[in-house]
Amino acid sequence: MLIREELEIREKETLSPFACLSADSRGRSRPEEPCDIRTCYMRDRDRIVHSKAFRRLKDKTQVFLSPQGDHYRTRMMHTLEVSQTARTVARCLRLNEDLVEAIALGHDLGHTPFGHAGERALNDVSPDGFVHSAQSLRIVDSLEKEGRGLNLTAEVRDGILNHGTKDQPSTLEGQVVRLCDKIAYVHHDTDDGIRAGLISEGDIPASLRQLLGENTRARLNTFIHDIVRESRGQDHISMSPLIGEALFDMRDFMFRHLYTNPAAKSEEIKADRMLKQLYTYYTTYPETMGPEFFRMITEGGEKTERVVCDYISGMTDQYSIARYREIFVPRSWSKY
Repeated sequence: MLIREELEIREKETLSPFACLSADSRGRSRPEEPCDIRTCYMRDRDRIVHSKAFRRLKDKTQVFLSPQGDHYRTRMMHTLEVSQTARTVARCLRLNEDLVEAIALGHDLGHTPFGHAGERALNDVSPDGFVHSAQSLRIVDSLEKEGRGLNLTAEVRDGILNHGTKDQPSTLEGQVVRLCDKIAYVHHDTDDGIRAGLISEGDIPASLRQLLGENTRARLNTFIHDIVRESRGQDHISMSPLIGEALFDMRDFMFRHLYTNPAAKSEEIKADRMLKQLYTYYTTYPETMGPEFFRMITEGGEKTERVVCDYISGMTDQYSIARYREIFVPRSWSKY
């Protein structure tokens, strides 16, 4: 018997009846021979980790644009913290941890440089709009591997696409990631805001601190315990009304005191202007994006505006700044 088959049998014997079993996956768009040692979700996780889009997350904004301190979160660290939190919940609920991890590691691959500021900029200028969750799916379906994509399973693709606030993933594993994404950014953005001196524990309403905990560690612990307690043995993932409402109250607090704080977000105006100018430039001169992207237009029949969004959203913070400087900032002349 293959190792993969042993793992699939172990899943059937140990996981919750509500878990998504690897052997029952709806499969891939392009059929493939199964791996002899990895389940399909283990394979998806590995493909995401080895992708170029995943590596670029290390230099993409979470909250603070191009932070200079070593301990501020980047989009990569956010992704890893979502994965860690979601796996903890999944293990307690006896769900498929490999599926949870694959969804968590892939959910933000489509994020732009400068975080949500970049997302808003591309959404403003693109005729078809721009949403990072849909872009994450486009990356794993069509952009990675020189246009072949990663050919992920239907369950991982569903979890990536539906990790936002609008739609509900079809698997409990996807629902875990969706909720842990919110918990993770409320947790670590609070921590980063306190480290930056822009907010303090005393700024958080006393009622929330009394209910959730007096520090970030205690609040994270409260959120995770509440999910496990409310979801154990259930066919859906949820939080108690009291703690769930408190989570969104914390999120509202963060929007008022950090996410819209001029001290943290003043540079977003520049980032917005810069990405929009890059968009205008590349839609006018698409050949300057390089042959891989230009062929998507000339040979693949893709709309120029769509490919320009692919190109810009794939940039890291520093690369977008470098490209802007190269295009729009005059160079000093010298003769040797």
